[in-house]
Amino acid sequence: MGEDFIPIANVELSDDEIQAAVEVLKSGYLRQGPKTKEFEEKFAEKVGSEHAVAVSSGTAALHIAYLAMLDSGDEVLVPSFSHISTASMVSFANCKPIFCDLDPRTFTLNLESAEERLTEKTRAIVPVHLFGNACDVDEITDFADEHELRIIWDAAQAHGTKYKGKDVGSFDDLVCYSFYPTKNMTTGEGGMITTNDSKINEECRLLREHGQVKKYFHTTLGLNYRMTDVEAAIGIRQLEKLDDFVSERRGNAEQLTEKLSEIDGVTPPLVKEGIKHSYHQYAILLDLDELECTRDEFIESLNKKGIGTAVHYPRPLHKQPIFQELLGDSPLPTSEDISKRILSLPVYPGLGEGDLERIIEGVRAIVKTSG
Repeated sequence: MGEDFIPIANVELSDDEIQAAVEVLKSGYLRQGPKTKEFEEKFAEKVGSEHAVAVSSGTAALHIAYLAMLDSGDEVLVPSFSHISTASMVSFANCKPIFCDLDPRTFTLNLESAEERLTEKTRAIVPVHLFGNACDVDEITDFADEHELRIIWDAAQAHGTKYKGKDVGSFDDLVCYSFYPTKNMTTGEGGMITTNDSKINEECRLLREHGQVKKYFHTTLGLNYRMTDVEAAIGIRQLEKLDDFVSERRGNAEQLTEKLSEIDGVTPPLVKEGIKHSYHQYAILLDLDELECTRDEFIESLNKKGIGTAVHYPRPLHKQPIFQELLGDSPLPTSEDISKRILSLPVYPGLGEGDLERIIEGVRAIVKTSG
């Protein structure tokens, strides 16, 4: 790729984050310790939750959440359009994911589809704030209350997302985050669980650390899903910058949406009233019939213009071979359609006005020649 290529994501650590990691390395305190505790306290304060539990990855956060909230054999409603860990960790908790369709414009879980899949074994629902776009928290909470379901919010891509003025990390029963390098903030790897329930908090902490209440005294089975203090030190610095990171993403997305809305065959993301999207991804939909090209051809044309793209996700989870083997096959038409037409464009902090203009004009030029 040339020097002027605009990648789909750009991961940079500043000197203060590097220095924070170096200080921990020099201290010799490499495992979970005081920096992790500080990170947990600051993250909980930031999102408005009572508790935060730092773990080794977003996948670990989901696994612990499911183990803490579910019993073996429970059925769990999950959207089919998400990262595989949303569902795979349900299976690793010895429960059964039940795949639901999505809203075709917000890419979040469709409650009508979820309601059709309720059984006497359904115990929980896992709404995903996909790409940083918040689910309708009120509707999902009402649905869960009506059917006596626990809620495990997957906010792996939603750092800084708000619903009706409240951070999505503040809601019950618990919320799971990822700090993978391309997320809105990172610790390298790592994750976080937030909750307002003291009992759930303690259960998650036990599961994170071998079921150990004190050294070599174990009251339950557990795992080693601890975050290191090196990661936590980076996370503390990243958390301080999160508002600025998200503000830049929103500003970039606003410019993209304003111009791309004028282009036939391209549909920008929809953000409903009361929601502040954090734009982990800026995902558009292509009308391939109108454009008279394939998505791969569209991607190739953008790449030739020096513009990176990504597809999140090219195959819905119910079409993944492992879940077809475990659960069989059933149609989810919206998820299947969206997976063929969705495309992510660069939106990360650090994009300049010239970069945004190149992205917009690149899309415009391809549509003009394709249609």
